[in-house]
Amino acid sequence: MTEENIKALVLRKAKEGKVCIMTIDGLMEADLDGFISQPTEGILYDLNRDRVTVLSFIEGNPKWINDFAVGLVIGRLKEMVDEKGERPK
Repeated sequence: MTEENIKALVLRKAKEGKVCIMTIDGLMEADLDGFISQPTEGILYDLNRDRVTVLSFIEGNPKWINDFAVGLVIGRLKEMVDEKGERPK
């Protein structure tokens, strides 16, 4: 599959309410609402943005700083949602 085909697939799935993630087994998809209903650590792990994984990216690429920030932001947003007791519709 070409990068352009993957891009088209990921964008199409997003319009369908799905999230695509790259795993060791290849590209996988999940229902977005179901995906975000899991615990924060599960979300971050599945996205390869848990602290241990992100900190392993430090060598040679400052992109890890924003990846780390994404993890913090997702964690705080998830706490806020859980505190309000709201779930995706």
